[in-house]
Amino acid sequence: MPSERPGAKIASGRISAYTVPTDKPESDGTAKWDSTTIVVVELTADGIAGLGYSYANVAAAHAAEELVKREILNRDPFDIPALHSAIDRQVRNWGRPGVVASAISAIDTCLWDLKARLLQEPLLCLLGKVRDEIAAYGSGGFTSYSERELIDQLTGWAAQGLECVKMKIGTHPAQDVPRVAAVQKALNGKAQLYVDANGAYDRQQALHKSEQFGDLGVTWFEEPVTSDDRIGLHFLVERSPAVMKIAAGEYNYTLDDARLLIDARAVDVLQTDVTRCGGISNFIKIGHVCETYHLPYSAHTAPSIHAALCCSVVPAMNVEYFHDHVRIEHMFFDGAVTAEKGSLKPDLSRLGLGLELKRADAEKFQILSLAVS
Repeated sequence: MPSERPGAKIASGRISAYTVPTDKPESDGTAKWDSTTIVVVELTADGIAGLGYSYANVAAAHAAEELVKREILNRDPFDIPALHSAIDRQVRNWGRPGVVASAISAIDTCLWDLKARLLQEPLLCLLGKVRDEIAAYGSGGFTSYSERELIDQLTGWAAQGLECVKMKIGTHPAQDVPRVAAVQKALNGKAQLYVDANGAYDRQQALHKSEQFGDLGVTWFEEPVTSDDRIGLHFLVERSPAVMKIAAGEYNYTLDDARLLIDARAVDVLQTDVTRCGGISNFIKIGHVCETYHLPYSAHTAPSIHAALCCSVVPAMNVEYFHDHVRIEHMFFDGAVTAEKGSLKPDLSRLGLGLELKRADAEKFQILSLAVS
C-alpha cells in the first residue's frame, strides 16, 4: 500500500525584503553598488513553514505578494508543477524577465523547501543525490578593490582550500592584464584563476584580452561580451585559447534564455542562478538540458540554495561562493553553507534547504514585510 502524504493546504505567507550595505564599495565591469537586497518568501501549510529567497529589487517582493494571493494560497503545496505553471501564466503581461522572474524564483524555491519539510526530508534527499558535495569557487575580486585588497581576498580563498578563484575586470581595460598578472603571481599555482568582465568588452577587445589572459594561465572567461550578444559569445567560444572556458547564463530568466545560449553554441559552460531563472523547478530543468548537450553546468551565487541543487544535477561542476551572498547568508540564516576544503556539502541532518531565518539579526535591515492570508 502506498504511504499517505500530508493533506495540507498553503494557509498563509509572508514576503519580506532586506537591504544590506556592502562591507566596502563594490564594482565590476559594468556596474557599481553599495548594498544588496534579499527578498524572502515564507509559506505555511499544516503549521510548517518553508523558505525561499532571491537577490533582487524590492519590487520583486510586491510581485511575489500578488502572486501568492492569486495563485498559491489554499493550494496543495505538493503540486509544484501546477503552481509554477499558474504563476508563470499570471505574469504574461507583467514583463516576466528580471524582477518578476526573481519573485517567481523565491516562491518556487520556498515551495520546494516546504514540500521537503512536510515530508521530513532534506531537500537533497527529496531531489535525489548524484554526489555528496560540490566544488566551490571564491568570487569577488571587485574592480573597486586596490591591487592589495584583490590579492589578499583571492589568496585568502586559496589558503582556505578553494581550488578556483574569480576576479572582476573591465572597468579600466588597460589595467586588467597587469592586475591579472599580479594575482597569478601571488597565487603561485595554488588555485586556478577565473575572470569575469560582466559584458564590458566588445568582441574584438574580448578576443584580444582572451589571448593575453590565456598566456597568463586564466582558465575561465565569464561574460567577455554581454550575454545578450549570443553571436559575440559564439565568436569567443570558437576563437579563444583552448585552455579557456567561455561562461555565461547568469541572466537566464526563462527556460528559453538558456535554450537560446545553447542553440547558439555561445558557451563552454552554462551558468544559471536559481534566484533568477524561475526557482528550483527551472534550475533542474536547465540542468537536464545541459546533460543532453554534454555541457558543464555552473551555479551563479546564492550558495546556500545551490549546494543541494548541484549535488542533485549530473552536469553540475561548481557553485559560485560569492563574497556578498556568503556574508548575507551567514548573517541571516542558521544553517548557511560554508566551504570546507574547497567544497560545499549539504547538511543532511537538517530538513529542506536546512535554513532558518535569524529574525532578530535580519530585522535591522528590513525594508518591507507583507503578511498574506
